[in-house]
Amino acid sequence: MIARLTVILALLVAMPLALSCPASGDDGKINADSGGSSSSNTVRESELSQETRLPLDRIKLPPGFTISIYAYPVPGARSLALSPKGALFIGTRDKSGKVYAAVDENADNAADRIYTIADGLFMPNGVAFRDGSLFVAEVNRVLRYDGIEGHLDGSVSPVVVCDKYPSETHHGWKFIRFGPDGSLYVPVGAPCNVCEKPDPYESITRLDVSDGEFSVIARGIRNTVGFDWDPLTGDLWFTDNGRDLLGDDVPPDELNHITKEGQHFGFPYYHGKSIKDPEYGDKAPQISFVPAAQELGPHVAALGMRFYSGSMFPEEYRNQILIAEHGSWNRSKPLGARVMLVGLDKNRRPSSYEIFAEGWQNADGSRWGRPVDVLVMPDGALLVSDDHAGAVYRIAYAGSQ
Repeated sequence: MIARLTVILALLVAMPLALSCPASGDDGKINADSGGSSSSNTVRESELSQETRLPLDRIKLPPGFTISIYAYPVPGARSLALSPKGALFIGTRDKSGKVYAAVDENADNAADRIYTIADGLFMPNGVAFRDGSLFVAEVNRVLRYDGIEGHLDGSVSPVVVCDKYPSETHHGWKFIRFGPDGSLYVPVGAPCNVCEKPDPYESITRLDVSDGEFSVIARGIRNTVGFDWDPLTGDLWFTDNGRDLLGDDVPPDELNHITKEGQHFGFPYYHGKSIKDPEYGDKAPQISFVPAAQELGPHVAALGMRFYSGSMFPEEYRNQILIAEHGSWNRSKPLGARVMLVGLDKNRRPSSYEIFAEGWQNADGSRWGRPVDVLVMPDGALLVSDDHAGAVYRIAYAGSQ
């Protein structure tokens, strides 16, 4: 019976899943009460009082780098997406359900105005922009706001692209990105600390936004909230948050590398490179698991990641990986709240894992900020969102001093 069950599990894991959502069109429109209509001026660092000023002087960066406020206040700022015209869209996951747009109107590398383009949404963490439209991921559906750059006042009614994703909120918020193939990639987290769930849970899916159909392209993923494509190889890399309640130092968070569709990355059976789960390890189906490409810090909550594709930073940063670590929530000695750099060798294998920016965590373990996402701007500067301080920062390279 056990052998038979193992074979069935192996077959289920290998099977592709395709689910259909409403095709994008007029019949997919939802009520306009999901739109917002407010805007405000961003607050410049020089305008803040000593009591309200963010302590950017505590942030430690490599020599020659500087950090400044790009947009503030942006309560709950999380995922970032930039339009060709320069509007920075910012998702959130708190109860307000807001999506923001920050605009640098005078090209001085700081947003002048912050618009609330939607509110009352269901944890709208994910934002992505393509062909004049903003795509927003709620827990259970993906919305599209057409012509959004001309309607930052919140007057655009969204269209439902897909509403067939699970509705559990545990690891239900989503990070989304368009891939080189034009599809929208949407993860579905495990609705638990550790458990076995069928497709589409514990996966990354590929959504065709033209017809609303999606399929699973990778499995064994507990909760990814950040991924990007290697500009040199086109391969997809992603972060993954390790399970809890195995102690302070086990398991690590992960940086993973998809080399072909259908791969399984171990959860809930194995963690990191080879850590067998005490509850589920013996239940593992007879398939090959892909170990982590790089083990990250334990419980650091590795979220947004990007390959550095700009030209502002020194050459050694080009095509390397920057990761926002949100910070542990239940480790006895807090760890994270920093931006890390993963170096890749000539064969595109991780060769180093080191701190790029830190200082959001105080000596006593408390935090005044928590990085969530990173985004490379056209000029090569790096934006970092912070949902704890409600800000977006700009890290630039000014050259050797």
